[in-house]
Amino acid sequence: MTTVDKTATVPSPREGDTHDGPLLEVRDLHVEFHTRDGVAKAVNGVNYSVNAGETLAVLGESGSGKSVTAQAIMGILDMPPGKIPQGEIFFRGEDMLKMSYEERRKIRGRKIAMIFQDALSSLNPVLTVGYQLGEMFRVHHGLSKKDAKAKAIELMDKVKIPAAAARVSDYPHQFSGGMRQRIMIAMALALEPDLIIADEPTTALDVTVQAQVMDLLAELQREYNMGLILITHDLGVVADVADKIAVMYAGRIVEQAPVHELYKRPAHPYTRGLLDSIPRLDQKGQELYAIKGLPPNLLRVPSGCAFNPRCPKADDICRTEIPALAPVTEQDGTELPGRGSACHFWKETIHG
Repeated sequence: MTTVDKTATVPSPREGDTHDGPLLEVRDLHVEFHTRDGVAKAVNGVNYSVNAGETLAVLGESGSGKSVTAQAIMGILDMPPGKIPQGEIFFRGEDMLKMSYEERRKIRGRKIAMIFQDALSSLNPVLTVGYQLGEMFRVHHGLSKKDAKAKAIELMDKVKIPAAAARVSDYPHQFSGGMRQRIMIAMALALEPDLIIADEPTTALDVTVQAQVMDLLAELQREYNMGLILITHDLGVVADVADKIAVMYAGRIVEQAPVHELYKRPAHPYTRGLLDSIPRLDQKGQELYAIKGLPPNLLRVPSGCAFNPRCPKADDICRTEIPALAPVTEQDGTELPGRGSACHFWKETIHG
């Protein structure tokens, strides 16, 4: 598990940053896909926000809607079959869903960048990494090939790729998995965006390389005062990196909390199940815990709470009523800042 200093001095706001609210705010976002078998509702009323210099971790199993939400923010959903029937995505106070294609294109890459989970398939195998890094500067800033190559070497140095000047002409397959992921980070940083969305950036990397990649992201985030959305299913990666967490299940956010509060006292049975699934050194020789069952088919989501078929606390109300994301309080009624749970029995979960 990586250890990142989240108490380091935060840089001053960027020049020209006059917006007082959140850097990014997603409001009541819905995304659905129209297929031959019916309509798959991949995202159902998601709300979250990210400030400059802040890290939001979005957790959940595959199919929970994490990456689809990110693609909607980036404006890279395949439409059709995808459709956004409802919702708002504000970036620096402007709703991107109301912008024209050209307006969105100016934000994508320059203001909001994305690191994809599979670096090898995201990089073009027949072009050198230097050419691919330099393309950002040639297209957006009109630099010459020579100057763009110099910028590519500078970026490779920044993400700590050894012998950057010698390796700038190498192809993606000539790099290790960890080095390829560093190149993807360099591409995302090329135009110094305000927000980076990292979609499973440590997938298929060994533990030590995961730590190096996460340390690098945190270091660069502090340097540029960027907002960061970290999409993952690995709670070990999140613990020392994130400021706050949104847990997703079947297209909905089922719990929100500051990172340490969520680990200490989860307020949703699904979150508790995810935490209990983490292997622990003091459980040597014992059977690992696993949440029973599978995530629902999005074409046939169960009525009521979508987690009810797998939930150990499920009751009749869970099978008929969808719980709203409600504020979480102490036993004396004191509201816990930044906490919310979409569970009919959150009190029993957090206090019981």
